[in-house]
Amino acid sequence: MGLPALEYALPVFTDPLVIGLVILGTIAGVVVGALPGLSSSMAIALLLPFSLYLDPVPAIALLAALYCAGTFGGSITAILINAPGAPPAAATAFDGYPMAVKGEAGRALGISAIASSLGGIFSVVVLLFAAPFLARVAYSFGPPEYFALAVFGLSMLASISGEAPIKNLIGGCIGLLIATIGVDLTTGVERFTFSVPELYEGIHFIPVLIGLFAVTELLTQAQNLGQKRHSIRVSAVKLPSLADFRRIRSTILRSSGIGTFIGILPAEGGTMAAMIGYNEAKRWSDEPEKFGKGAIEGVAGPEAANNAATGGAMVPTLALGIPGSATAAVILGGLQVQGLRPGPYLFDEQPALLYGIFFAMLLSNALFLVVGLAGAKLFSRISLVPTTLLWPTVFALCFVGAYGLEQSLVDVWIMMIAGLAGYVLKRYGFSPAPIIMGLVLGSLVETSLAQSMIIFDQQWTGFLARPIALVFFALAAISILSGSIRALLGRVLSRSGGTA
Repeated sequence: MGLPALEYALPVFTDPLVIGLVILGTIAGVVVGALPGLSSSMAIALLLPFSLYLDPVPAIALLAALYCAGTFGGSITAILINAPGAPPAAATAFDGYPMAVKGEAGRALGISAIASSLGGIFSVVVLLFAAPFLARVAYSFGPPEYFALAVFGLSMLASISGEAPIKNLIGGCIGLLIATIGVDLTTGVERFTFSVPELYEGIHFIPVLIGLFAVTELLTQAQNLGQKRHSIRVSAVKLPSLADFRRIRSTILRSSGIGTFIGILPAEGGTMAAMIGYNEAKRWSDEPEKFGKGAIEGVAGPEAANNAATGGAMVPTLALGIPGSATAAVILGGLQVQGLRPGPYLFDEQPALLYGIFFAMLLSNALFLVVGLAGAKLFSRISLVPTTLLWPTVFALCFVGAYGLEQSLVDVWIMMIAGLAGYVLKRYGFSPAPIIMGLVLGSLVETSLAQSMIIFDQQWTGFLARPIALVFFALAAISILSGSIRALLGRVLSRSGGTA
């Protein structure tokens, strides 16, 4: 598999039908992604029956384009109204919304579009030439490696957002507690289900996310109904400058690499990549104190990471038949509906399909850059809509999104409870980011640890024989001790300076 296969795929992709479907999927993905509570995975699931009437390449190209654009679209409402349209955009709201409040919505949207497009293109280019090798690396991960990776993610809770590490750790514990709700697959024990059948499979991530962001923000805005609302003037909206790009280029490159790697790991996806991308952007920033207050790196980091994860997620999906994310799992179903069996043989026997999908993703990433930049000012006008019209609409969409997930009223109640809890926690200085991180990693920590202990015959020393796991444990230790190390170095440097 190499350039000959690539050349074979190009004529397939130049088909006008394929190009038209990619354009349609890109526009639809941006619109769906921008709607709070709706996601690209939901839209792809709705499109699956219609894809039966298309050939495999056009059908999967349409779904892949919607996947890429939907990931970017979630940043629009995350920036404008603090209601992420998709879970991977949750981290974008941490700095994107404060920028919008300061009258820099267009700048934030432009940075989001550029970072998203470059991150997505980076991952697709890497996959075009290194997909087989990267697939083998991801396939080598077992439960011990996943447990170590999750521990590394949890080690970031203290510094992921806010200025109170203890509160962040408490928030992470709350997320972990929520993740334990449901039936334990290892023992069959029911935990915190209260005899509610809908809770046996656990609490879904999306209703909690909608509640913590959209409903919490709705309640916060309700306090300010009698006050003069800060609106964004169109004349104040501007796209990112060359100086902005120079400032965020290293962040984009670093987050693109992180997102591609995390996306390749089966079942991870863009949400975790965005969280890690945001944390690393803050860690490497010269002004970490500005994060959470409108730092442009806080927008570029998670957006580059979560869009890079879309390309990475397609590697195990196509090469191994293991979905790299929830949306990739839906695309995997689309492949099966088309009568295809994803696996390593695709790289040798169907290069046209494989590279046709990657080129569809490449074109989609380029297209939504144009759509995002050209429509930045138009999107910014959403924030000019009166709150008496905007937030009731958002609230209705939240109900639709929460209910539409499983057509269950329990999910609506979960959304409302999460919103009320988020509002109370916000008043006492707690950030939603650690709660989300704990919830995302909770099931992975529990499942991978149980499987690892079975593999090791209940002997913890088994982790010492797993080099990749040891690397992640070392990174976790460095992450936890980084604050103390910095403080110690600061005291040493101050003493040496005072002595001098």
